[in-house]
Amino acid sequence: MNRNAAAPLPSVLPTAAHGAARRSRTARGTDPLARLFAAQDGLVTRAQALAHGLSTDQVDRRLAARRWIPVHPRVYRHAAHRPSERSRVRAAVLWAGEDAVLTGAAAAWWWGLLPGAPAVVTVTVPRRRAPRSRAGVLVRRRDLDPVDVTTHDGVVVARPATAVLDGAADPAVPGDALLDHVLGTGSVGVAELVEAHARNLGAHGSGVVGRMLAGASRRVAVRARHGLRALLAARGVRAWRTDVTVAGVLLDLAFPAARLAVEVHDPVDAGTGADGCGSAWRRAVLRRHGWRTLVVEPAELRCPEELLARLHEAVTGHPAGPGGAAGRAAG
Repeated sequence: MNRNAAAPLPSVLPTAAHGAARRSRTARGTDPLARLFAAQDGLVTRAQALAHGLSTDQVDRRLAARRWIPVHPRVYRHAAHRPSERSRVRAAVLWAGEDAVLTGAAAAWWWGLLPGAPAVVTVTVPRRRAPRSRAGVLVRRRDLDPVDVTTHDGVVVARPATAVLDGAADPAVPGDALLDHVLGTGSVGVAELVEAHARNLGAHGSGVVGRMLAGASRRVAVRARHGLRALLAARGVRAWRTDVTVAGVLLDLAFPAARLAVEVHDPVDAGTGADGCGSAWRRAVLRRHGWRTLVVEPAELRCPEELLARLHEAVTGHPAGPGGAAGRAAG
């Protein structure tokens, strides 16, 4: 049994963002250190405290008096601030250092893409560093592409696509359900996931995640095909047919009178169609027989009026106008 398979994720997810508006009592002060505590979920590192003017003795006295509580080595929580999932996740990144990046399931949760923070927080550091994992924190050594890294809510974190892929590789996460959720809600696009996966081939779990991504992409494309047919039927669009064969090429949906094939784009399985032929070959055959191909992205179904307008232009022969790759006529 695939331990990544699980029931679908809930549609409403309690996430890290829910705690962002909370303000600790430490925020009542106006001094820079109090503001830092408030901005960091009640946390401070020893280096930050010293940089804000405290002496080593002053830091130690606060620790001895339990005004500050150690969370990790050289990372402290203000006693007036209650521990939370946000502070637990943030503390792991603070402990790992300035060049550490929040990754994996914890990063997906930080972006609001998982309902709960994982028990173990994964941080990624450059290969030149070798900090050891500790209780509640898993350290991975990997040189991330700068494209995959950003800052969100004060934490250096993997961008959503990379966070989702890393999170899906976690055995404790329902990977298939996570991918279906982010693709179904449009939180992350298939193309973004495919590009992120290509940049991180060889990373921990990339082979398994690649197979899960291919399956999720196929499911998205199938739902989009059904959704497109339902949209055309509901709006009374005429002259379209399904399962049309042209010179041995099987078309899922076509407007025969206009010699227009409509293809739902699947970036993972783009090379092979329902008839087992490659997309480039299929389109070349269609061109030789006077047909055009309109490629539709699954995300276009979220804007039905724009999609119908594009289809109308393609069927009637009018220029599609600017709009990028989503709905481009490949002919």
